[in-house]
Amino acid sequence: MPELVTRSMRLRQLGGWLVLAAILIGLDQISKTAFDQALIYGERLPVLPFFDFTLLYNPGAAFSFLADGAGAQRWFFTAIALIAAIVIVRLLYTHAGNTLFCAALSCILGGALGNAMDRLAHGHVVDFLLFYWNDWYFPAFNIADIAITCGAALLILDEIRQARRRKAH
Repeated sequence: MPELVTRSMRLRQLGGWLVLAAILIGLDQISKTAFDQALIYGERLPVLPFFDFTLLYNPGAAFSFLADGAGAQRWFFTAIALIAAIVIVRLLYTHAGNTLFCAALSCILGGALGNAMDRLAHGHVVDFLLFYWNDWYFPAFNIADIAITCGAALLILDEIRQARRRKAH
């Protein structure tokens, strides 16, 4: 009987983490659609002296990695995202009670699937946030990229906390 309670509790917790990922996917897709409809490709809308909204398409990965490929990168990066999603869902289930770890994984899951949806639908990822200073530009990015970055930072924080706990014992 305790195994059933544990499984039921894990499934409930997993559901919560999947809802978080789904919210991130929704925010990502809504924002990308809004900017894709509001701006023309390459257009910039100044917001602050160091920040613009823009509309750019990235057929590659982070920092336009493999963006100049012949098109196979679309399927390669989509496959990576789907494989990662399967691994992440399994980890969310097995570690459902580890809040920081699961929050990190949910962010990564939401971001990876948000960008994968773009690749499947458009063949590229829609980017619209552009930071710069004078002639220096950080590559444009989107909500999915923010979620992935926050998830990675939370994973690092979780590992530091785990290491401190191990050292204390």
